[in-house]
Order: sequence, then C-alpha cells, then structure tokens
Amino acid sequence: MKSNDVILQTVTNIVLFIILMFSVFIFFNGHHEPGGGFIGGLMTSSALVLLLLAYDLETVKRVLPVDFKHVTAAGLLVAVGTGMGSFFFDAPFLSQTYGYRHFPVLGELELATALIFDIGVYLVVVGITLTIIQTIGEDR
Repeated sequence: MKSNDVILQTVTNIVLFIILMFSVFIFFNGHHEPGGGFIGGLMTSSALVLLLLAYDLETVKRVLPVDFKHVTAAGLLVAVGTGMGSFFFDAPFLSQTYGYRHFPVLGELELATALIFDIGVYLVVVGITLTIIQTIGEDR
C-alpha cells in the first residue's frame, strides 16, 4: 500500500537526520554520562520506525536492504568477543581498559574498550527492535 502523506514524509526526512545525529551523540556520551549503546540503539530504531510509518515497508526495504537478524548476530559477536578478549590479557570477564591518544585534527581523545562493547549492544538493540517491528508490519 503506497501512502501519499507528503507532509509526514517531508517532516520525517528532516527529523530522521536530527534523531540519528542525537543518537550518535548519546552513544558516544555514554561513558561519562547517561547514554551508551542501549539508548543510542533505541533512538536509532525509533528513527527507522518513523521512516517505516512515513513510507511503506517495501520502500524502506528497497532503501535499506539490510537483514536485521544479521545485524543482531554481528552485535552479539562483538559484545561476546569483547568479553572474551579479556581472557587473552589474564583479566576478569568484561573488564575494561582505556588510554589517551592524540589525533591530528581532533586532539587528545580517550579510547576505551567499553566503546567496543557498546557497539555490540547498539547493533543488538537495533537488530532486534527492527526485526520485531518488520515482522509485525508484514503480518496480515
């Protein structure tokens, strides 16, 4: 079913970018303040659900040809791999470390292994949420 909601589609195109940028901010802000992979993943999922509401499912699948079950599996591999990586350094499961590196344009930045775990959580949340939403949307 093709919808003809020009106002909703126009607003969605603008708001989608804002939600995704705020999602990235919340994701990277999660080490020191509230946020992280779970909240960032939920915000990204909400942006994509808004896209599904404004356009039909076939249009969104044509624009985003992603199987979100694979996204979930990749996220689980990253999250579990981060925990298993601590065994190589004789550290407890899911222990983290961090360090500071200097980058030419950005300057001094903190790099933490918790960010890799958050990427895994982010991918799992986006994958599961959108798999559920698409499954419900396809059900007739």
